[in-house]
Parts: sequence; C-alpha cells; structure tokens
Amino acid sequence: MNCEATRTPSPDEIDIAELKEKYRRERNKRLRSEGQKQYLRTQDDFAASYEVDPHMPVVSRAPIAEHLDVAILGAGFSGILAGVHLRNAGVDDFRHIEHAGDFGGVWYWNRYPGIQCDNDAYCYMPMLEETGYMPSKKFCDGYEIQAHCQRIANRYGLYPRALFHTLITSLRWDETLRRWRIATNRGDDIRARFVLMCGGPLNRPKLPGVPGIEAFKGTLFHTARWEFDYTGGSWRNPVLDKLSDKRVAIIGTGASAVQAIPYLGKYSKQLYVLQRTPSSVDKRPNPQTDPEWAKSLRPGWQKQRQAHFNRIAVERFGRGETDQICDIWTEVNRNVAAKLEAQGWPELSIQEYFAMREVEDFLVMERMRRRVDDIVSDKSTAELLKPWYRYLCKRPCSNDEYYETYNLANVKLLDVSKSQGVERMTEHGFVADGVEYEIDCLICASGFEVTSDLDRRWGIEIIEGRNGKSLYEHWADGYLTLHGAMTCGFPNQFFTGYLQGGFNATTTEQFGRQGFHIAYIIKEALRRGAEIVEPSADAQQAWVRTIRQTAVDLTQFQRDCTPGYFNNEGSQKIRWYLGESYGLGWDAFERLMHEWRENGTLDGLMLVANQ
Repeated sequence: MNCEATRTPSPDEIDIAELKEKYRRERNKRLRSEGQKQYLRTQDDFAASYEVDPHMPVVSRAPIAEHLDVAILGAGFSGILAGVHLRNAGVDDFRHIEHAGDFGGVWYWNRYPGIQCDNDAYCYMPMLEETGYMPSKKFCDGYEIQAHCQRIANRYGLYPRALFHTLITSLRWDETLRRWRIATNRGDDIRARFVLMCGGPLNRPKLPGVPGIEAFKGTLFHTARWEFDYTGGSWRNPVLDKLSDKRVAIIGTGASAVQAIPYLGKYSKQLYVLQRTPSSVDKRPNPQTDPEWAKSLRPGWQKQRQAHFNRIAVERFGRGETDQICDIWTEVNRNVAAKLEAQGWPELSIQEYFAMREVEDFLVMERMRRRVDDIVSDKSTAELLKPWYRYLCKRPCSNDEYYETYNLANVKLLDVSKSQGVERMTEHGFVADGVEYEIDCLICASGFEVTSDLDRRWGIEIIEGRNGKSLYEHWADGYLTLHGAMTCGFPNQFFTGYLQGGFNATTTEQFGRQGFHIAYIIKEALRRGAEIVEPSADAQQAWVRTIRQTAVDLTQFQRDCTPGYFNNEGSQKIRWYLGESYGLGWDAFERLMHEWRENGTLDGLMLVANQ
C-alpha cells in the first residue's frame, strides 16, 4: 500500500513566466459575464425531471404533524454521521428528512457508468473499524459506497424514522413555540427543537443554460439522473448496449464525465464531447485490497491513515514520513518532501515552503500535459485536452481509459470554450461554431451548485430565523458563524460543510467531526434544561475575526484560476468552494474545539431555559 517512488518524475526545465501567461490567456478565453447564471436551476423549468426519483418508486403516505428534538436535513454521509453521533450522545428523538429514496446522498443519486470515489477509499469511507468493513479496492465503485451508507444507517438504527422522498419547502423559526417549523412537499408540519443542515456540496445538479435547450426533442438527462432504460446496462453492469445506433453528446468534462466518457465512447454509434475546460487526468492504479495488509492493521488504523493523508495532501510532510496514499492528491507535497530530503531538510519560512510548492505545481501540471501527448494520437485533439491552469484550480481526476477514448473513430472532441460555448440547441441537436450536429441524446455532465448562492445550493426557498430574517440575506456578504457550527439570530440551527471551521483532506472525517461537535452541544443543552442555544453576537464577531486574521490569502490564486465551480465561475464575487477555513490547520482547529468542550462552559453560546 506504500508508494514506492519517493518523487514523481516531472520535466527538468519549464518556463514558469511563460506558463503563467499561457494560463492567463486560457482563463480569459473562458470567462463569461453571466457567472452562475449560465446554468439552469433544476427546480425551475426542469423541476419535474429532477425531483422524480428514477431509482425507487415514491410511496404515498399521510402528512406528518409532530414535535421532535432534532431534524437532520439530508441523509448523505454528513447526515448519517450526524445521526450516529447523536445516537452515541444519547439523543434519540431525531429523524432524517431526505429528497432521495434511501441513505447515500450523492452516492444514491449518481449511478452513471464508471462511478467511483476519487479519493483513497480507506480514508474516504467512514467508520470502517466501527462496522468491521474493508473496502474492496483503493477507489471503490459507487454501489459499494452507497451500500456502506446503508450499512452504517442499519448499524445505528437510522432507518425507522427517516422520511425519504421528502423535499423541504420552508424552514421558519417560531418564537412562540421556540421551535423550527419545517414544511415539506408531502404536507408535513414538523416542529423541531433543533435543526441540522446536512445538505452536502454535491446535492443539487445544475444544467447548462444553452439557448433553446427546451426545444430539443431528443433524450436529455444529467449524469446525476442517469437513464439506464435509455442507454442499456445498469449501475453494476454498465454495458450500454442500447446506444449502438445512437448519436450521443455529453456536455462537460469534469470528474463525472471523465468516468462516464470511456463507456459512452465504447458503446455509442457516435459520441460528441463538448468541452469548455479540460480536466487533468492522471493514471489510476486501483489494486484490490491485499488481505494480508488488511490483517496487519491495528486498532485505530483508519484515523491514523486519515491524519496522514491530511498532512501529506494539505499541510506539510513530516521529516522521514513515507507517502502511504500515493496518488494525484499527494504528488505535489510528496515531490516537495523529496527535494527537502535531498537538501537535508533546511529550515524554511512558510513563504519559502509555498514557493517550493508553486514550482512543483507547475512541474506536475506539465507532466499531466505531456501524458496527453503520450496517449492521444491526433495532435490537435491532444492540444485541446491539455489542462492550462494551476493544480487544484479544477478537481484533479484519474482514469486509465479516458484519453484512450479519443483515439476511437466514433469519438469527436469539440472545443466550446470560446464565446458563449454551445451556440444553441435545436429540435434535432446542437450548434457549435456555426455547424449543426444532429444527435439522439444529450447528457449533461454540468456539475452541481457547489459555489452557487445558498438558495440554489440547498434548494430550500425560505429559511427564516428570528424576526423573519432570511439566512440567505444574513450571509449575503459572507459567512457569520461561531466555529462554523451556528450563527446568531438563528437559534438551535446547526451547520455542517465548508463554512468557517477546520479543513480536512478527507471530507467525511471533517463532516463526522462536525457532527460530533454538534451532538455534544445538543446533548448539553438538553441536559441543562435549555430550550434555546445560540451564539452571542460578540462571540460570533470574535470568531469571524479569528478566521479572517488566520486565513491563508488565496484570493489571487482563485482569480488566476480558470472559471469553474471551485472559484464561483471566475466571478468578481469570489466564493471559495471550501468556505473560509481556519488558517492554522485541521489539528489546531480540533485542539481548539476539544479544549472548548472540555472547558464545559459552552463559551460564546447563550442558553435560554425551558419556559
């Protein structure tokens, strides 16, 4: 499981000044004044298609009117882990409310061919030791991950009270009841003392706002709502045999498309790939789990591996530390560490260290571009596939069949980076560079509402706290929280995700620790007879000041990046997809939260006793 190479081979000489200018030109070519408005919201013109569950029939039920202690909004990993920690804290009066038909979140909805996790599964899939489960390989298939979501939910008894196929339409604080009133599309009136916001960053798909898209008379779907009835095959057996006489176009070349395109190229009569910005796509060694290695593991191994991954992917390698993950996420730091080892580990300032990382960033991306030349036969196609931007401007991908797909005679790559991209849709296809291409099916790999405004991302029309104040207005100019978990004016409401807390390279570990912290506060509030818990304005202001004083300034990096969801489509209103992270790092943040809990005073929170 260890990485044999100490340093990934990369070009010896590059001209960084020349590359920066090339990156700038490529970025500017893709800038669009509409920002997020270039995408359609699936709850508007296409609501019917995206609110319907293609995987499981909706079962009718009577509306629910009830009081309960905790409502968990969302049933992906964030919501699941919140439920686990509430259960472990002795808080049992809760239920999940979820749009999908089962637990899993993004792993429930996304069933496109080739779907796998992009991160080391031994880190990403949480609670492996607690459930006694070992992933089958380094990058697990989607159905294995969703089964693990179900495994955890079953182990901790989360199913009996979960409300599936239920969309929240409004969330209002009722000062008279001192509870949150939750209205749903099923006619429910749920009055919850506490509300946990557990909608993940990949929970709402978006569609490309191509003019005339509603006029297209062929089949159209998003990768997050894959139609196997049309393509043939299934989630577990992606043999897309019904596409043998079909002309297919896929718009977008991000992580989902990189995984699906090899299958579309293999089975379609004709495949058009409509690309605005290419992804960087590395090789993907994906060995089966070695049973002898699994037997050798000692208790606590997963937390140790997650901590190791966070150090080598996000923070700083320790001297003498060997990369156990060995993939694209750790390459930059791994290569920096190899250079430091050769130099005898000199003392470096943080500025000097980041300067070394920047050089290695350019080297790694040049290696990626040369990989394209090594694989893709047609040189003009190869040029279009090369990523001209900094590492982490766009989500890094890995796949052993993606570039090879462009060597197939039935696959054509179309560059739509200029002007307005795809000019328009027609009844029979699409127009690009003045040419109409007739197609039978358009597949949208256009991503999710990751850095969109919160109303688009969460899909809840109304969220109102005390005195009817909108949360969307409250955070219009930036997040205002205490520890990233609560905000003043919205009592008994808790948040998970990328707001103003610590950042961990393993998403599920970060969300799990957030759930643990929230469960502690709720347990203490109930134990102390508090009906309301809320941050004070002073405590919130102090925390926001701390966040911004410790922040690593990424503004210029974000502005230099090619437009995408990582930087809010390159708009002037930069919104980083990771929120505002605590600048001193994950371990420092976790120590701070541990000390805060150990202090026992719930410092910064106002508690109001039961009436």
